[in-house]
Amino acid sequence: MTEKLDIKGAFDSAVGVYWNKIASAFGVGISLDGGGVEITGDDSLSVLRAKGVLSALSDFAKEGEIDATLPDYLIFLARSGKLEEFLEGSDRVFYATPSGRPIKAKTLGQRVYIDALERSELVICSGPAGTGKTFLGVAMAVKALKAREVSRIILTRPALEAGERLGFLPGDIEEKVDPYMRPLYDALSVLLGTESFDRYYEKGLIEVSPLAFMRGRNLDDCFVVLDEAQNTTCEQMKMFLTRIGLNCRAVACGDFTQIDLSRGVESGLKDCIRVLRGVEGISIVSMTETDIVRNSLVQRIVRAYEKAGQEK
Repeated sequence: MTEKLDIKGAFDSAVGVYWNKIASAFGVGISLDGGGVEITGDDSLSVLRAKGVLSALSDFAKEGEIDATLPDYLIFLARSGKLEEFLEGSDRVFYATPSGRPIKAKTLGQRVYIDALERSELVICSGPAGTGKTFLGVAMAVKALKAREVSRIILTRPALEAGERLGFLPGDIEEKVDPYMRPLYDALSVLLGTESFDRYYEKGLIEVSPLAFMRGRNLDDCFVVLDEAQNTTCEQMKMFLTRIGLNCRAVACGDFTQIDLSRGVESGLKDCIRVLRGVEGISIVSMTETDIVRNSLVQRIVRAYEKAGQEK
């Protein structure tokens, strides 16, 4: 079977470097044919899937959005029969940074996550490193704040050493917890710009605090993001979830492969997913290695650790 695709210059400049990868993935031949590309192969389905991937890459190239992980992900989607589903909403931007960088779902898993953040009062998300759990959660919080849907953002995460070493760090409490909160500061600086972040922070519109400081509080009219939720105990997670007040939206996200709790202590993230599944107003989202949008090396690292864990 032979299929032709007219993608012209975009193929040579941005898509051509992935030619061999796509051809190998689907067992087809790909060659230039005048102003376009010719895909040939014995299996018609493989030819059509390869054509779909090339066409999608060409469209992304026109928007300047190709990165090293995209071709592999499109190949995965094509093999799974989900490529068209992904492409239908791939151009939807839900937030733009001050520099003009569009923030949108790069995978189907991220799209499910964003949809859940928009419609649910509480979202619980698990997934490996690099899937955008924290960044997208903070982005949705910033969007809600700028749209005046909430009056403040509260970002929190457990500081595991709070009872042992935190007190020996120099400075006041803000300086003591700063190392634990740095990933959240970085995300906010990207999403708001450094000057705006500093201004919001000084006015108290953005609060970054250790999870232990949530006890006894009522979180009203705010968007709360709990990061590193896999390192909460069951008691800590219950305490956090029962702080949710009026006009409060919350997201708890974490990675089960990076649990640092003492041996024998159950993760509060795992426990709440089991307990709260099916509860009205709560969305539970699970992302996988296919949703990793960092360096493709991260996907291979995650796979290697999963394989090693299974072998043990």
